[in-house]
Amino acid sequence: MAKPEVGSFGTPQRWALEATRQVALVVGASLVVALCAHITLPLLPLTPVPLTVQNLGVLLVGLLLGSRRGFAALTVYLLEGAAGLPVFNPTGPGGIAQILGPTGGFLVAYPLVAFVAGYIFERGAKSFARAAISAIAGEILLFLGGLMWLYAMTHSLAKAAYLGLYWFIAAEVIKVMFAAAIANRWLRRAKAR
Repeated sequence: MAKPEVGSFGTPQRWALEATRQVALVVGASLVVALCAHITLPLLPLTPVPLTVQNLGVLLVGLLLGSRRGFAALTVYLLEGAAGLPVFNPTGPGGIAQILGPTGGFLVAYPLVAFVAGYIFERGAKSFARAAISAIAGEILLFLGGLMWLYAMTHSLAKAAYLGLYWFIAAEVIKVMFAAAIANRWLRRAKAR
């Protein structure tokens, strides 16, 4: 009697171990983004959108875990926040109210941002330039989501840009460079092992 095939993992125990490892990576990545969300600088009364390290975490998750696991991790993150866990920026109301508030467009875009950054980065030579291009593409998607949401709330493109873009440009350039440098260095060290 032939043993059942379980894929490239060999045995059911190895498959279960690998599945557990993948789940732990995804949940762990969602918690890293949650920690980054708590590093914040409120910009009230200028804008209800705070300056956080949160999207640096989103970019890193996408670059380091790749498109599928990055998407999964940020979907888990949104589910954790929607369930009321304290994973969102502490200056907001938390839970579903935070997703429906001024930062909702940014939050809802996170899974797609991680997917796009990971997808572009995993499709070529792992270099700083490729990581930076991947992160820039993710940031463009992030701000499209955030600004469209703010536009829907304010009915003014100028007001949406004022609230959700102008205050953040310099910080976003720095975050992209940090994400690209960290991802590039991390992957170089992983190859060296």
